[in-house]
Amino acid sequence: MGVLRQSTIGGGPAMIERLIPPVSDSDVRALGELLVDAVDSGAAVSFLAPLTLERAEQWWRRTLAAVDAGAVVLVARDADRIVGTVQLHPAWAPNQPHRADVAKLIVDRRSRGIGIGVRLMESIEAAAHQAGFTLLTLDAKQGSAAARLYRRIGWTEVGVIPRYALDPDGKTPHGTIIFFKDLS
Repeated sequence: MGVLRQSTIGGGPAMIERLIPPVSDSDVRALGELLVDAVDSGAAVSFLAPLTLERAEQWWRRTLAAVDAGAVVLVARDADRIVGTVQLHPAWAPNQPHRADVAKLIVDRRSRGIGIGVRLMESIEAAAHQAGFTLLTLDAKQGSAAARLYRRIGWTEVGVIPRYALDPDGKTPHGTIIFFKDLS
C-alpha cells in the first residue's frame, strides 16, 4: 500500500492510502464494518438495512476482486482502524477514456466532521488527475451531507433524478443529484 497523504485526524496521525490487492482479511473486515456503519447511520450507499457484517465483507471481497486495472480504492486510517474510503472507476466506454466515476465515499460516524471526507476527495481527485482523467462524475442523495460536501469542494451539480433509490429503510424514495468535476 502506498501512502498518498499523511495528516492529522482527531488529534493523531492519519494516512490516506491506496489499497493494493491482495487486501488483508483485517482490512476487508474494517471496510465491512465501515459499510455497515454507513448503512446503520442512514447513508445512501446502495444497501438496505439491516446490513450484516458478513454481507458487507462479501460485497467488499467481490468488489476488490473485480476492480479494473485503472481503478483506485483509497482508505483513510487513524492509529487504530480504517475510518474512511472512496473509489475511482474508469468509464467503460471506449469513447470516454478521459472520464472516471467516483463512488462510495464513506466516513465512519465517529470520524465525521473533521475533514476526512474532504481529504479523501482531494486525494482521489489527485489520483484521477495523475492517471490522466480530466472529467469525474458522481451521484449523491439529494439533501445529504455528501451533496453539501461536493458543492463545497467545487463539484458542479447537473441535476436531480427524483425517486432514484430507496433510503436504507427500504421504503422511502429519495432523489439523486448528479455532479461532475472538470480536472483539465
